[in-house]
Amino acid sequence: MNESRVESGEKSTWTTGSQVERDLILTDADFLRVRELIYQRAGIVLAEHKREMVYSRLARRLRHHGLTRFTDYLTRLERQPDASEWEAFTNSLTTNLTAFFREAHHFPLLAQHLKDRTGPITIWCAAASTGEEPYSIAMTLLEVLGSRVSNAKVIATDIDTDALAKARAGIYPQEQVRKLDEARVKRFFQKGTGNHEGLARVRPEVAALVEFQSLNLLAPSWSVKGPFDAIFCRNIMIYFDKETQSKILSRFAPVMKSDGLLFAGHSENFSYISDAFKLRGQTVYTKAVR
Repeated sequence: MNESRVESGEKSTWTTGSQVERDLILTDADFLRVRELIYQRAGIVLAEHKREMVYSRLARRLRHHGLTRFTDYLTRLERQPDASEWEAFTNSLTTNLTAFFREAHHFPLLAQHLKDRTGPITIWCAAASTGEEPYSIAMTLLEVLGSRVSNAKVIATDIDTDALAKARAGIYPQEQVRKLDEARVKRFFQKGTGNHEGLARVRPEVAALVEFQSLNLLAPSWSVKGPFDAIFCRNIMIYFDKETQSKILSRFAPVMKSDGLLFAGHSENFSYISDAFKLRGQTVYTKAVR
């Protein structure tokens, strides 16, 4: 997830204490309202120290609407619960830090889990961000399944529609792709030329395995149904409180196959949150036997 920086054009002068005077007015009450609204909408818990981030990211939305006070922006949001601006609000406050084959130890485990399967294979990437993770899963499927890959697919979801648009495009800076080994780069990417110099695009056979959908994990029902051979839910639970984490985990279990794997992020531990899963290895879980 990519932390945004304060725009260089913003006015900024420090006063005594921790308050910052700027061209837009963000009061303590406004910040509290932002925290409450994003929690209600997406389950995201914003800590006290995220005030600077909130100002930086939502300032663009205020300027877009010609507003100078966060109070007016938030009031407008609350008066229009179905307005499209809610999507922009949520997109602004989600964070997208990802990379191809991030937490690399998970992918050999996935390959081992799938290598002898002959029936349909479906994997859910529940925090797809800008696409690097689901495409890494798709590349693993191509490597391990060979001709059987026609029976496999990756369902990739995220609440951030801006990130999903980038994911669907499948175009990345070449310096990001060069971090992969040369064989994978040659097999799975097309090198940009001309106006696309410095860019790389995932090959059609990789993109064809991935289906992107917008999905809020807090929604009363999910558009994805399973049963899934594996679920990747990595580095997203850290933004939720324990109650929300527990609810999501309890909903994962019924949509997984009996031997399905749940992959968590390196800083996440589900063992003390839900009894629906048991730890199998480093940040990898299986369904608990009932």
